[in-house]
Amino acid sequence: MKNNFKRFLNYLLKFALAFLLLSLASVIVYRFAPIPYTALMFWKSTDALIKGEPVGINKKWVPINEISKAMQTAVIKAEDDKFYQHHGFDFEAIDKAIKYNKTHKKQKGASTISQQTAKNVFLWPSRNWIRKGMEVYFTVLIELLWSKERILEAYLNVIELGPGVYGVEAASQKYFHKKAKSLTLSQASLIAAILPNPIKFKIDKPSAYILKRQRKIMGRGFVVATQKSSQENAQKIENASQNSDEFFDIKFDEDEEPSADSTNL
Repeated sequence: MKNNFKRFLNYLLKFALAFLLLSLASVIVYRFAPIPYTALMFWKSTDALIKGEPVGINKKWVPINEISKAMQTAVIKAEDDKFYQHHGFDFEAIDKAIKYNKTHKKQKGASTISQQTAKNVFLWPSRNWIRKGMEVYFTVLIELLWSKERILEAYLNVIELGPGVYGVEAASQKYFHKKAKSLTLSQASLIAAILPNPIKFKIDKPSAYILKRQRKIMGRGFVVATQKSSQENAQKIENASQNSDEFFDIKFDEDEEPSADSTNL
């Protein structure tokens, strides 16, 4: 019995060490190399195939300097107001989400851009605590080993923006017939508006609710993201934002809530 237990512990330690080394290696490699394929793409395409509704993968990786400043800032305004200030987690938004979910049937999350990037690149789409724990782990890793600019670049290249559509370059060409670097403020805000649930909400057929979200995003103090230091960016965004209520009004709006399978949880 003792030998079996020791053998089990030995296997467990080897597995933990292998996972640690593999996860570190993948995060380091993706710090520099384009991300060709993600866990989210695998799970989504496999699920669609099982359902007999294959959609393929439409994805085009581009460096962040080929994505319009309007697009970069729109997602920050809509999804993660303190992106350049926090270290992976927005505890004020988490507290707001907890309070919101206590009084609303349909739940909303407070995942930062860093958390969403960690989940989309390395993990499977699920809501259980094991996945959330892994999300915390990978979020800490990318915050430590990647720059904020790299996190934003990866996020904008892997986010789901329609069935089989990943990244703003693919979405821009599909829905607006132009490159992501040419997206206007209005177009960028429309893309950002559907992020809570890019399968339910449509870029090419926006509902009144999405158009309202688009106007809210456009209406916030519009700060063009720069490639200067994170501290300088943080100060710019902090100065431009009137207060957190503007961000929470977008993040936790109540006009038409996303369904339970919202992707930013």
